[in-house]
Amino acid sequence: MRTLIVLSAALLLGACATPQERAARKQAEMADTIAVYGPACDRLGYAQQSDQWRNCIISLSTKDEVQRYGHPGYGGAWGPGYWGGGFWGRGWR
Repeated sequence: MRTLIVLSAALLLGACATPQERAARKQAEMADTIAVYGPACDRLGYAQQSDQWRNCIISLSTKDEVQRYGHPGYGGAWGPGYWGGGFWGRGWR
C-alpha cells in the first residue's frame, strides 16, 4: 500500500510542470519531428527552413498520426461504423 501511495504521489508531482518545462518538452518534440520528417521533405525538393519545408514536415507528421491513431471524428471509436452510418443509422439525407 505504501508503494502505491509513493508511486501515486510521484505521478501527480510529475504531471505538474512549469510553462518553461512544457515549452522545453514541446521544443524537444518538434526537434524529433524535424529529425524524422525533415530528410523526406529535403528529398521532395523543399528548401530547408522554408515555410514549404515546415508545412511538409507538419503534413507528413499529421498523416502518420491519422494513419496510426485514426481521426477521432471519423472511423474511430465513435465514427460511422459505431452509429451505423448516416444520421444514427437511419441513412439521413
